[in-house]
Amino acid sequence: MTTPSLELCLLGGIELRGAPAGVADDVLSQSKAVALLAFLALSPDGRFQRRDRLIGLLWPELDQSHARTALRQALFKLRGSLGTDVLAARGNDEVAISPGALRCDAVEFTSAVDAGRLARALELYRGDLMPGFFLSDCIEFERWLEDERSSARERAAAASWALAVALESDREFTAAASWARRAVHHASTDERVLRRAVQMLERLGNRGGAVKLYEDFAARLRADLNVEPSPETRALMNAIRSR
Repeated sequence: MTTPSLELCLLGGIELRGAPAGVADDVLSQSKAVALLAFLALSPDGRFQRRDRLIGLLWPELDQSHARTALRQALFKLRGSLGTDVLAARGNDEVAISPGALRCDAVEFTSAVDAGRLARALELYRGDLMPGFFLSDCIEFERWLEDERSSARERAAAASWALAVALESDREFTAAASWARRAVHHASTDERVLRRAVQMLERLGNRGGAVKLYEDFAARLRADLNVEPSPETRALMNAIRSR
């Protein structure tokens, strides 16, 4: 199977590779076109999406007639910029990315995690999904995007922790500690991940690293959520400090 020349990169930033620079910049300058392309690219198994679903996500402020016109224009723009073969239609009411027409790093990341190819998955995970991307007045799209971001973060945290455990078993302690820290970074407010990580660092003889990881985590909780770590987490850290 031929590798698609077009690649939509959504992790850690938004890029469109394989298209001429001017074409890519033109597409990426249009937020609704980017959102539409991303939503179709991330549809599970590349499934078709109904036009009514798409206009509800991206043009909720318009009446049905004007919203359908806006969707047709966006699809026409994508086909004109990226090639007529990039998008497929099923009847008059459904649209999808054509099979094999477009790679997406976020899709490949999910597939790699599910297949147990953790190193490859974490190589792809360069940061949050579509960081900083926002569509005003598109509440349903924002909810969908936040769910996708959270899911990607959780997968990255789980993959990082699985690598840490495997490396500890192989007695590669420095690498294990590094991936344990990475798991906490990805699961930035999950105290369960933090507790496992600080226990691993102490087990590896790095009590100072465990304390610093906790203190950084606690500072982030205060800054982001204005809360303190739970009594269970504080008790664990008190025990580690006292040993």
